[in-house]
Amino acid sequence: MRRASLVLGAVLVPLGWAFAAAPRGMVGHMAGHMIAVAVAAPFLAYGIAGSRFDPAERWPALVTPLVMSLVELVVVWLWHLPALRLRVDMQPLALLIEQASFLGAGLLLWSAVLGTQTGGATDRRVSGVAAMLLTSMHMTLLGALIGLAPRPLYAMMAMHPAAHGLDPLEDQQLGGVVMLMIGAASYFLGGLAMLGGVLKTRSATA
Repeated sequence: MRRASLVLGAVLVPLGWAFAAAPRGMVGHMAGHMIAVAVAAPFLAYGIAGSRFDPAERWPALVTPLVMSLVELVVVWLWHLPALRLRVDMQPLALLIEQASFLGAGLLLWSAVLGTQTGGATDRRVSGVAAMLLTSMHMTLLGALIGLAPRPLYAMMAMHPAAHGLDPLEDQQLGGVVMLMIGAASYFLGGLAMLGGVLKTRSATA
């Protein structure tokens, strides 16, 4: 099961990068971002959980749910600032750094909330529920801000040919919806699943 999860995550990584690099406007870029941080990352984290490659096992005092949720928040919001988005749209190296940042932040957060085998896994999952819901909330907020903006926020995005037939503002609005449907939903459902697991564990212990 873990090996299959690791393989699936590894397959999704280049797919997300291809979406981000393709001239598909804001929708394509946002799909690439969300595949990296909210789809590939959890599969990879589950695949390496408990192994020597698990960052939560190697650095349990640092890779904690709430700290990693703050790291993920900074990464996601920082790369959606118009000035940095402009640099990413103009420089392929910046795009690679951006996508690697999304993947790394997502992997660290999902690894942290899955807990460790060295003790305290249940406590980490309790704080992991809070971290997942916090992440879902800030992604919902960012997606809403992007989707409800009255004008295009990203100059280079507005200049890309819209292969999907949308004008720049419509493209941006749909990009915000993609963040809500993939990013916010992924972390919200992850938080609910972890909450169910914690409640089940405590009920069995009682």
